[in-house]
Amino acid sequence: MQLGMVGLGRMGANLVRRLLPRGHACVVFDAQSEAVQTLAAEGAKPARDLRDLVHQLAAPRAIWVMLPAGDSTESTLQELAGLLSAGDILIDGGNTHYVDDVRRAQSFQQQGLRYLDVGTSGGVWGLARGYCLMIGGDASAFEHLDPIFRDLAPGRGTLEPTPGREGRTSTADQGYLYTGPAGSGHFVKMIHNGIEYGMMQAFAEGFDILKGAGQSFIPAERRYNLDLADITELWRRGSVVSSWLLDLSAMALAQDPDLSSYSGHVEDSGEGRWTLLAAIEEAVPAEVLSAALYARFRSRQDHTFAEKTLSALRKQFGGHQEPKKPTA
Repeated sequence: MQLGMVGLGRMGANLVRRLLPRGHACVVFDAQSEAVQTLAAEGAKPARDLRDLVHQLAAPRAIWVMLPAGDSTESTLQELAGLLSAGDILIDGGNTHYVDDVRRAQSFQQQGLRYLDVGTSGGVWGLARGYCLMIGGDASAFEHLDPIFRDLAPGRGTLEPTPGREGRTSTADQGYLYTGPAGSGHFVKMIHNGIEYGMMQAFAEGFDILKGAGQSFIPAERRYNLDLADITELWRRGSVVSSWLLDLSAMALAQDPDLSSYSGHVEDSGEGRWTLLAAIEEAVPAEVLSAALYARFRSRQDHTFAEKTLSALRKQFGGHQEPKKPTA
């Protein structure tokens, strides 16, 4: 199939790289011409600007926008909407607030455009592992683009089928799912990221307690100098807490046992805050998720080993770099 991709950062570029060898034709654009030329050298078709990108696509056109949530995504989608024709498809694959998706879908529908909000999980590892895709919006657009989503997703892989799912007709076991009307894809991804905050915080605090067991004020008979790299590697094998986040923890600690290359400054990209707003609206207690978000706020003021662990994990799964320390 043919797909336009706008935004060639870590995620957007690797989405294209996953599609090209699977027989899809990608037309690409980014404000940074070097990013466009890099992918052109790998087989994508370069576009000079958004108008040129639209011109190179055959109807019904499908354009995936992979930009940071906020003004850049909004302005790009609105500009594209002015260039497209009835029946064409616009996709927001970033971490947009789902409320914005509902508004956009209603507006684009009046123009005859179809809109999809795609929660995209996989980070810098998605190129090799595949991307978990949570897809909301126009059902006909989802059906039309099924070959794209299927090839971006991980597939069934080696995971055993979940008992009790026999007879279900769903693509969930392939790593992508149509979740429902506009906004639902990003809503599911938002909660996914809120849960991710909580899981990461639990690992970070646990590792901090393990590391603290060797402090001098602990009674000698209960003072333990524990090797966290070995413990995380141990837990990967048969433990109840085994997970991909634990795999990444083991990797980070093997590379840097004291996490000395991290300050512990942990950013948040918005989804944790929006998750708590949804919890408040629904009157659902979310103590762990809220505490995890507040821990990130605190990390910007003082830095513990727990916060360095969070920072290390964000780099491992998403390639997120810590902001530079301010100079006096």
